[in-house]
Amino acid sequence: MWERLVEACEAPDGSAPKEPSARARMVTERLRKLDEEAARGQRRRFRGKREPEPWQPEGRRTGPAWQETEGGGRGGRLGRVGTAIGATAVALALLYALNPSFVRSWMPGGEPGAPEPLPAETAAPAAAPEEELLPDLPTVDAPFAGSPALRWADGADAIVLPEATAVGDVPATAIEAALRRTKRFLVAANLDRRVLMGAEPTEALDLMDPLLGETVTELRKALAEPTVENDPKWMFTRFDRDEVRLAGDVVKVRGRMEVTEGERGVPRVRADYTFVYPLARAEGGEEVARTIVRRSLEIHVPHGPEWEYTEGRLWVAGYGSRIANDVCESGDGFIHPMFVADRYARPAPSGPERDPYDRSEPIAEGKPDEGQCGVVTRT
Repeated sequence: MWERLVEACEAPDGSAPKEPSARARMVTERLRKLDEEAARGQRRRFRGKREPEPWQPEGRRTGPAWQETEGGGRGGRLGRVGTAIGATAVALALLYALNPSFVRSWMPGGEPGAPEPLPAETAAPAAAPEEELLPDLPTVDAPFAGSPALRWADGADAIVLPEATAVGDVPATAIEAALRRTKRFLVAANLDRRVLMGAEPTEALDLMDPLLGETVTELRKALAEPTVENDPKWMFTRFDRDEVRLAGDVVKVRGRMEVTEGERGVPRVRADYTFVYPLARAEGGEEVARTIVRRSLEIHVPHGPEWEYTEGRLWVAGYGSRIANDVCESGDGFIHPMFVADRYARPAPSGPERDPYDRSEPIAEGKPDEGQCGVVTRT
């Protein structure tokens, strides 16, 4: 059934069916696997011989939905109409999965053009970005399709430094140097391709003031011997290269940096950035999963002989992180994004819902509460 519908969806009007695209083959294979899972699940639940029912799409944000597929006491015409409507809905859902642009062309206004890039963020937004009714699915060729990050800037260019001015007795030159080092740290910890694929974040570690003592010691220990309680992923973004690869060369970034005067006149650099990583399975395939990592960082800028610090290094006074689309219980130092099959194979998270693109509220410093694993509304 799926193969015939895929061929029909892929063929132009009036033409004979052609070889399905890679995207079509991916969707067909995904639906076939879900059919097989549905059949296995019904064999566990029911006794006696019975034809398995095909997989039905789950409800939005509800996890696997319970849907009644066998009619009740009313039969005849009403049952046949209901069956026809249900089949049409499933067919439309599959058609959209294969060709969302084609489905959008039926709607008022047609297919939109290229999205306009957002201006640099200068303050916290009032709310999360609006969710699309029918978002595109990401692909290797378009890894940010259907994501608000499509309008974000790319990589290190998205980290725009504010104008440096003197803060109290600390001159503008010292503030500018601290801002530049903070950007270098963010890039080294979250954008360096070697680090993203599992290498040690040497440059980021070397930028930290060794006089921080336990902070640096614990991070080095976490990298050498990661645990759930001391996992370096809460400071450094790293993936297991045996599991995933980056889908393309671009990481989308959005955020801001600001300087304020803190206690005793010490300047504070506060950075708050969200990084969106498109990933594909290491062994190949067309499916793309996105992981969204939000980092907050507070840097103090000591200056003058009354402070003990190392010139040219960063005094990291605090940091916070939030990771969306990750296996919560891992504790091996890596972020493990989940693909469609992974989500069906694991228990559904029971924590609160959260939109990872919502930057309207600050994130708490430190590591999240142990065992807290929430629901991501989108990636």
